[in-house]
Amino acid sequence: MGVDYYKVLQVDKDAKEDDLKKAYRKLAMKWHPDKNPNNKKEAEAKFKEVSEAYEVLSDPQKRAIYDQYGEEGLKGQVPPPGAGGPGGASFNFSSSGDGPTVFRFNPRNADDIFAEFFGFSSPFGSMGTGGKRGGASRFGGSMFGGDDFFSSAFGGEGMGGAGGPMNSGRLQKAAPIENVLPCSLEDLYKGTTKKMKISREIADISGKTIPVEEILTIDIKPGWKKGTKITFPEKGNEQPNVVPADIIFIIDEKPHSVFTREGNDLVVTQKISLVEALTGYTVQLTTLDGRTLTIPINNVIHPNYEEVVPREGMPIPKDPSKKGNLRIKFNIKFPTRLTTEQKAGIKRLLGP
Repeated sequence: MGVDYYKVLQVDKDAKEDDLKKAYRKLAMKWHPDKNPNNKKEAEAKFKEVSEAYEVLSDPQKRAIYDQYGEEGLKGQVPPPGAGGPGGASFNFSSSGDGPTVFRFNPRNADDIFAEFFGFSSPFGSMGTGGKRGGASRFGGSMFGGDDFFSSAFGGEGMGGAGGPMNSGRLQKAAPIENVLPCSLEDLYKGTTKKMKISREIADISGKTIPVEEILTIDIKPGWKKGTKITFPEKGNEQPNVVPADIIFIIDEKPHSVFTREGNDLVVTQKISLVEALTGYTVQLTTLDGRTLTIPINNVIHPNYEEVVPREGMPIPKDPSKKGNLRIKFNIKFPTRLTTEQKAGIKRLLGP
């Protein structure tokens, strides 16, 4: 069967939920790496093993699979078709695709399980040994002083033994899941709709989790900027005693071959010759929505010259009927050398 999770938690095979909580509370506090700075490697291995055992045995679905098929069943090595689970239950879970999707157990981070159970990431953070886990102790070392933490905060083996996890009246919410959503400048100019397929686990009416695929529809509004966030509340995996994570998409802007964006303005740089700069130039551009702009410039174009075309920039998100400006800059190509005749001609034409 591989690892014997019942032995790891030091409980009987008929252990109830309260027995599992009490065992995990005691062993997690005993083997927390921050409590064992002198044998941290061994403690981390034990801490991880205890957390994994608790995660499996405290979940009715995972425990049933483990009891029937052992560790191999949790890893997706399911028995042949037709083999039933405990009580005749089958552990092939249908998904939105073709054919069955087998159950696969991916152990969660041991620190996350600890934080979910106790309501904080490390009880020893303020003692200077919990830096890796980052969480400041909810109970400072100066408050209880060393091992007094256990007796003061938990009453011997932890919260009097019969009580539930700290902050049990308030579910902890999983950390948000952020994804970058690249958009072209055309998408952000005109607005568009993007559909994103996600895979997640949801709980059925009995509390078991099953994998599903879901399509999230994102309406990109005209004028949205890089960094805009679109949040789908609680679309992460459903887990016991945890509020599912929000899924957040963050708009990113793909580079464009012609335009760059500065706020609500669009900026374009035109390469022109010195003759064109002095005698006049007509700019022709295709806009982000496919129109052709023809902009004649009769002024002398000097190196810092900028032609501003009102209301041809990006839509303003709060009022897409209004737009920023189009700003045209120029890169003037000067000749590398002039003949004597050219110099004389220029002096004659431009001289005082």
